[in-house]
Amino acid sequence: MAQVNIRQVFEDKQERLALSWVAGTNGADKILDSELVNASNHGLVGHMNLIHPNWVQVFSNIEIDYLCSLSPADLEAALKQLELGGSMCLIVAGASEIPEALVAYANRTQTPLFRSPQGSVHLMWLVRHYITKALADSTTRHGVFLDVLGVGVLITGDSGVGKSELGLELITRGNGLVADDVTELFRISPETLEGRCPELLRDFLEVRGLGMLNIRTMFGETSVRRKKSLKLIVHLHRPPGGDVSQLERLPLNASYQEILGVKIRTVSIPVMAGRNLAVLVEAAARNFVLQQRGIDSMQEFMARHEQHMQEQ
Repeated sequence: MAQVNIRQVFEDKQERLALSWVAGTNGADKILDSELVNASNHGLVGHMNLIHPNWVQVFSNIEIDYLCSLSPADLEAALKQLELGGSMCLIVAGASEIPEALVAYANRTQTPLFRSPQGSVHLMWLVRHYITKALADSTTRHGVFLDVLGVGVLITGDSGVGKSELGLELITRGNGLVADDVTELFRISPETLEGRCPELLRDFLEVRGLGMLNIRTMFGETSVRRKKSLKLIVHLHRPPGGDVSQLERLPLNASYQEILGVKIRTVSIPVMAGRNLAVLVEAAARNFVLQQRGIDSMQEFMARHEQHMQEQ
């Protein structure tokens, strides 16, 4: 189960958002986890909302002016309702002065209170993006993950089939390495999987006979990527007995693999002596891009074939 505590949010975004910690330091270890967020009816990040509370409540100038306009009794009632909402963190955005009552509330309820000179909309976008990625569902896959012509391609196959050698050849052709051997996949949106490399393996590619190669050192900064969205899986396999005659030459139906509830287009390529696998993988990536644009070469060929048969 993915989780992130408020102290980590503050430390990771402090420089980018010029955050300062105003009050509620005793609540630094409050934890947001994926199970809590998904099971509740709370919003993740948003402007102060007492009816439908957010886990991170943001106060812009408008919300601060509203609190300052309340009578002492109404202000106390609003803060009581805010407490019942169970928010994990409060952030005051902009140049407004923070009411003393809000500071006292944060200290009393041990709710971290930050302030930032950034505008509230910009601040919410960055914090929401950060927390969403931190709480994303995740899994791992064995294979070599590369940026091939702008497409995130995961090369899979049995051990010894040549995944790393193929990855090295693709890198020499100008493509980029994301991860070798172990790829961490995070579902950062309903239809998007982001692949990353574990810290220990970053920049390295293992090739049998050569050992561990530092791709960044050998080929330069442009040869590696920190992350990439997974769009295509290329599975390498050896045909039984080396006989490709039994394999389907024209696959009419696209194949997919489901990972964390997201369907990923899958292409299966037989490995045989004399085949230029790097060219085939690049062609698969180009074909995927065309399909995303609504250009399906297989369907175009079948339509042309059917038209020719009707004319005959």
